[in-house]
Amino acid sequence: MGSKYNLQFQILKKIKMKSIIKIITLALLCQSCEKVIDVKYKDNQATIIIEGNITNVSGAYFVKVSKSIPLSTTTSNPPIDNAIVTISDDAGNNEVLTPQGNGLYKTNVISGIAGRTYTLTVNAESKIYTARSTMPSKVVFDSIKIEKLTFLGETEYDIIPIYTDPIFKGNNYRFVMKINNKLINKHFIQTDEIRNGLVNSFRLDYFDENNVLKVNDTVTISMQCIDKNVTTYYTTLALIADDGPGGGTSPNNPPTNITNGALGIFSAHTIETKSVIIK
Repeated sequence: MGSKYNLQFQILKKIKMKSIIKIITLALLCQSCEKVIDVKYKDNQATIIIEGNITNVSGAYFVKVSKSIPLSTTTSNPPIDNAIVTISDDAGNNEVLTPQGNGLYKTNVISGIAGRTYTLTVNAESKIYTARSTMPSKVVFDSIKIEKLTFLGETEYDIIPIYTDPIFKGNNYRFVMKINNKLINKHFIQTDEIRNGLVNSFRLDYFDENNVLKVNDTVTISMQCIDKNVTTYYTTLALIADDGPGGGTSPNNPPTNITNGALGIFSAHTIETKSVIIK
């Protein structure tokens, strides 16, 4: 018994203090969470994947339609090029998207406006899939704050997106990060459940031992204001997959807003991008 605890103590000694704080914080957050998300796993049967966005930035916007592959397969998801894809809004606008090949479908006319609800319809392989997403009001992305931390001679940087959360509850945010123009494959989600109506002080939990931040690195962050269903999807996806933006869709089925058993997500969101150079 003594040797077992001595081994555990030696392991803990090698963990940096900041990592311990991260673990404790995560444990406390998990204990305080009352909502239980039931994640069901797909088998190896091929399933349609639909991924689409519409934003407040002028289009075109794209929807990608493909099929899932077995977990043991290393090839990319096969595209579906003969689908009929439409996007409509609650203001009466409707558009059939133009096929671009490789499973991509492009808008030409419809625009993204905060407050409107958008409906995506995909007719593929004799099935019809629909999804709805409401674009929230835009919350201004003020700046990126970089906090330098030095511990035992090692330097790390906390990355904090600065924005003021509105006083009304229910605001949700997703952040897409690039370091020196390289996309970071991790999901960053924040909500106002803990600090409603305040200036954000929560950092983005970024750490990559193969890509350590240093002086003169450029950090670029796109802040998205997303609706509740999209928030649930990306929060769950972060728990079951290591890959973030650009890393593909999980072969499992986090709770999506797309009907009829499809994988993926359709998101109507605002977007604003800021960059900062580490000094």
